[in-house]
Parts: sequence; C-alpha cells; structure tokens
Amino acid sequence: MRYLFVHQTFPAQYSHLLRHLHQQGGHEIVFITSYMKKELPGVRCVLYDPPTPSPSAMHSALVEFDHAVRRAEVVARLALSLKNLGYVPDIIIGHHGWGELLNIGDVFPDVPVLGYFEFYYQVSGQDVGFDPEFLLSDKTVPAFVRLKNAINHQALALPGYGQTPTFFQRNSYPQWAHKNIHLLPEGVDLSVCRPDPSVMKRVLTVGDVHIQPYEKLITYVARNMEPYRGFHNFMRALPRILEARPDARVILVGGDRVSYGRLPEGGGTWREVMLRELKGKLDLDRIHFIGWQPHEVLIRLMQRSDAHVYLTYPFVLSWSLREAMAIGCPMVVSDTAPVRELLDNRVNALTVSCLKPEQIAEGVLELLEDRALARRLQQRVRADAQEKLDLQSYLAQYEKLIDDSVHRR
Repeated sequence: MRYLFVHQTFPAQYSHLLRHLHQQGGHEIVFITSYMKKELPGVRCVLYDPPTPSPSAMHSALVEFDHAVRRAEVVARLALSLKNLGYVPDIIIGHHGWGELLNIGDVFPDVPVLGYFEFYYQVSGQDVGFDPEFLLSDKTVPAFVRLKNAINHQALALPGYGQTPTFFQRNSYPQWAHKNIHLLPEGVDLSVCRPDPSVMKRVLTVGDVHIQPYEKLITYVARNMEPYRGFHNFMRALPRILEARPDARVILVGGDRVSYGRLPEGGGTWREVMLRELKGKLDLDRIHFIGWQPHEVLIRLMQRSDAHVYLTYPFVLSWSLREAMAIGCPMVVSDTAPVRELLDNRVNALTVSCLKPEQIAEGVLELLEDRALARRLQQRVRADAQEKLDLQSYLAQYEKLIDDSVHRR
C-alpha cells in the first residue's frame, strides 16, 4: 500500500506503526512534517516551513485557527506536488489538532483519511476550571474555549474516519461525533519498557547525578514542568518527603516551556516560580532538574524508581504513563478520569488528588516505607500492561482500522 502521514512533528505517535509497516515490506511511506526529531528506515519525509501568523490585528481567540488554516494551505500544496509527481496514497493518516488535514481531501478526494482526534475543549467539567488556583474570572473565557474547537469542528465535518486512544478523550467530544471516532488504545513495546531489577543493585549515573543503590529514588516525568501535569503541587509535596526520608533523591525530567495551559504571570518559568515559593524549604542537593532526556535514559530512570509520580488535570494522557506501567513502576498518580481508565487505587497504583500536596507526599512516603505494597503494585501494573498495552495487539487493531477505512471508502 501507499501511505501518506501528516503531522507537524516526525514521527510523533506513529513511530511504532511506521516501523511495523517498514518491517512488513512492500509499502511506500511518505510523511509530511515541519520538524524531524530523527529518521526512520523506509520513510521519506517531506518538510514544510511552519507558516507565519498573520501580522494583521485579528482577535486573539482566532490566532490558533488562523495558524491552522495556513498550515492546511501549505500541506495541501505539498500534497498536490506529490500528486503531480505521481504519488497517490491509498490512505492518509494524520493528526487533526493543527489543521494540517483540513484541505488534503481537496487534493485527494478519493483517498480515505484516518485522523487522530485528541481532545475537545469544554467550558467546564474537564481541564478548564479544574484547578481552583488558576480560576479565570474573565467573562470572555467561555468564548475563547469554544473557539479552540474551531479546528475540531472543521475536521468533524470532513469525510473520513477518526481515532482516539481513551474513552475520556472520545467522551470529551459531543455525543453526535462518537460514531465517527474509533477507540484505539495505544500500545507500548513491552520488550523495551520492562522491569530490570539489576538496576537497583548498581550506581545509576544520569549526567552528573549518581544514584547510589541505598538511596530511594523519586521520579517525575513530563514534557514540560507545568500545572497541567501537577508540577506545582508535586514541588509543594517535596519538603515533607525529603524531611521524612533523608535517604531520598528526586529527579525531574522535562522542559521549562508550556505545552498546555498558560505561562506564569509576570513571565519566567513554572520551575522558577516554584523554587521562589519554596525557597529555604527544599534540600536542593537532593533535587535534580535534568531537562529533556533520550528515551533510553527515561527507561533506566523508571526502572530504578522507588516511587514514580504521574499527575495530570483531566486532559490527554502522557505516553510516559503507559511506559511506566509497562516498566512496572510503583506509582503515585492523580485521581482524574483519564488516569482511572488504566489505574485503580491500591490495585496497581496509589491514587491521590493532584491538587493536594499533602496527599502526594503521603502516597510517596507510603510507597517508600511499605515495600511489600510497592512490590505488589509493581507486579500487578506490569501484568495489566501486558494485558492491555501489548504493542502487537495495538498494531493488529491499527491495521484492521486502516483496512476498514480503505474498504469502506
């Protein structure tokens, strides 16, 4: 088959599928993107420059949609160039979030499109207004939130088929849209993301940080350290944790930008904000911010972790959560709807309110102190990952969805 993938960042969530298709052989794969993190065998990437937002004085709520429309135009021109060169795909697979797929059906009207529907914003009941610390009093907020779905509505009106990985994400969309959004739970490479007890018996070195076998390691991983991923309240839990456990060391993986939500008032980063707030309360010799790390480093850290903390608003789940499950991490996680699809309190993790630092601290300390509980949770979460997150099962479901999309068309 001929495949055309579209996503602003290569390879995004298509890494496993692209490798699988290449190993099968006999496929032609082209990927339109604006940024390449790495290369993959058997995939030809076509790069485009992200469009520059219009300098005109538009309403601030329309900037995101304006950018999406411009991306759609650029991607459609590239697709037309491919078509003129004789490349007509059998299926187009991509992410609807940035508007890149909005015009591609005009270029390939007879080619099915399988689009990733990630999240539909709501004025209440999800991420907006979830954290009382960041309530927005501006009466224009509901209008801004609704306008964030402009791309969603354009995508839902197009012919084609949709997918999303969790019930929570599908249920964020209006009921009338559910019939066109297929649930496809994402998988994990269980042979790579797996427990390795030997890591606990030796010194683990990450950059200039050396974790000794006798030290208790607490880990936190997020793309960026921000309130949407509970960073602020995790930091507030650390004074109690470190005071109670002089043998504990904390490693935080992630950047200082903002992926979701907003920047701190007054500028700077959320890390700087929290370090100022907690000045004099933290033993900074035992807290390490190590930035973004290669995948293999993340795996080693989670294999070594005595307590892995994953916190999130009611929002899209991070890939790191599924990988932590596969590795068999003893975990303290937020008691929010998307997390509850995969983890149950005291069955395969400890669940806490991500809004309450004292609960986060209690959960971490319980895991560090009750090693029998930690081992039981580790064993169960690994078993659940093997049952629910198996990569081969995920790829088989993906192939079936692709075949169904092609044949229905």
